[in-house]
Amino acid sequence: MPVVPTSVRDYPEWHHGRSDYSLWYIEIDQPELLSYLDQLRQHFAEFLLSPNIRQFHISLFICGFLTQYQTIWDDDFTHSQLKQHLQTLAMHQQLTFQLSTRKINSFETALFVEIQDQTGALQRLRHALQDSTQEIAALEYCPHITLGLYKEAVPSELIFEYMTKIEQQHFDFSINQLTFGYYDAQMLQGPLYPHTQLILGESCCN
Repeated sequence: MPVVPTSVRDYPEWHHGRSDYSLWYIEIDQPELLSYLDQLRQHFAEFLLSPNIRQFHISLFICGFLTQYQTIWDDDFTHSQLKQHLQTLAMHQQLTFQLSTRKINSFETALFVEIQDQTGALQRLRHALQDSTQEIAALEYCPHITLGLYKEAVPSELIFEYMTKIEQQHFDFSINQLTFGYYDAQMLQGPLYPHTQLILGESCCN
């Protein structure tokens, strides 16, 4: 079966003229991991849509189009809902936690690196956020770092063959903050813009 390419076009039937599509996410800022992710993106460059200037990140919770007004569309997300999220997260003591990268894998439309969450911290955070709002287009949650969207309908077997030609690495890294931000829905693979950052507490012992 071939992978599914992304069409390079505007998607007015989705954004309806709106721009700021918001989400909670985890920034990737470990230099060694960033270098590895860049190498992977270059290795698979002939299959991936470019330009791609979106920062490497782990999506945590998809909120929808950020608006300061009342919701009009069912995927609008208001500033009052963001305030609810922040209050909900403040009610739960959030501690730093560890994540690990695993193998390269593929969705139908995108290449990604799997993320392992041994302590279940990501699901706990998601459940807390779901207490106040419903996630937009919620699917079965699969934590990952996206490397890129496919630009052509090449056979998936070819993608997996390329995976065997690169030495895959694994990284353990600590998460000490969450970011609420957005990207311009009218710019394909555009950058993420941080709006609010939540610093996580350290665990301690007596």
